[in-house]
Amino acid sequence: MSKILIIEDEEAIRRVLVKILSEENSLYKVFEAVDGLSGTELIKKEDFDLILCDIKMPKMDGVEVLQAAKKLKPEIPIVMISGHGDLDTAVNTMRLGAFDYISKPPDLNRLLNTVRNALDRKKLVVENKHLKRRISQKYEMVGDSEVLHNIKSMIDKVAPTDARVLITGPNGTGKELVAHWLHQKSDRNKGPMIEVNCAAIPSELIESELFGHVKGAFTSANKDRAGKFETAHGGLLFLDEIGDMSLSAQAKVLRALQENRIQRVGSDRNIKVDVRVVAATNKDLKKEIAEGRFREDLYHRLAVILIQVPALNSRRDDIPLLIDFFSTKIANEQGTAPKVFSEKAIALLKSYDWTGNVRELRNVVERLIILGSDEISDVDVKAFASKS
Repeated sequence: MSKILIIEDEEAIRRVLVKILSEENSLYKVFEAVDGLSGTELIKKEDFDLILCDIKMPKMDGVEVLQAAKKLKPEIPIVMISGHGDLDTAVNTMRLGAFDYISKPPDLNRLLNTVRNALDRKKLVVENKHLKRRISQKYEMVGDSEVLHNIKSMIDKVAPTDARVLITGPNGTGKELVAHWLHQKSDRNKGPMIEVNCAAIPSELIESELFGHVKGAFTSANKDRAGKFETAHGGLLFLDEIGDMSLSAQAKVLRALQENRIQRVGSDRNIKVDVRVVAATNKDLKKEIAEGRFREDLYHRLAVILIQVPALNSRRDDIPLLIDFFSTKIANEQGTAPKVFSEKAIALLKSYDWTGNVRELRNVVERLIILGSDEISDVDVKAFASKS
């Protein structure tokens, strides 16, 4: 049920508004306040979906209510109610964050359309917040080790800048999590984050994937196609496993980073792009450079900031927290209660050699939840997660 607060000192107008909204939709629950001060007190106590607020009122006028409400509950849309002489003020309130305004006496259709639109906006804001929360949880970095704290501190310092970042570390350590947090904490977080797994794309297709192509550029190019650099415009391009990129593609990436321009395959037209590039690899790029498989100039373009993600064996104290996190997450996915791991089970899991790192640990926790006892013991670990 949508909760609507009407703040209006004129009883006749208030009665009209209550009558219209109550008769329009039984899912509207309408609250009333006779002045700005009492309305503000209600806003502190209740979570409203919409506020209709008069401009001229005793004790506290509508502009003051609007400013207070935006500090208290910034997500609530506020529609101002204006008399004939208040129109200029009503327009100005929209610069202060009001959703819209309606004039007295209220026109039925105008009022109802404004209310529906404002409630739709509130619903969209709430859904976006839930989506962002789910995204944040999906890419959460779990642990309390010093090395993880150092990585998070580095992200906080680097994310607001446009500096390029090279993330290194073994497979399964969570390099993509670092990339996602760099994007979420950056000023570009409203733009797209485009991911490219350079190891998964054949060398003959990587240039088309990154830079796009024009119709007829090659046999299967039936139409023009934008590449990842273009689709990431205004956001972040994450080049995962960049150590597997061909030398030919490396040369074009280097040019794109130098000039902030790209050319689609088969075209000589330059396209300007505004992209932050973050790369990751599990390879020793300095060794790759020495053996002629990676361009040194590209390395220095990418490695403005280096973030090394450690192997799980280097942060064993984080394993109990990771077990608890994965157990809860997997239980939620499966619609079951999380399972408890005994101290002996956790100690045994901490002693293992995690060659597959955090990804391997997650798989083992899922296996134990499916196959193990109600309380996971060291016996379950030996039976279903043994690495011998």
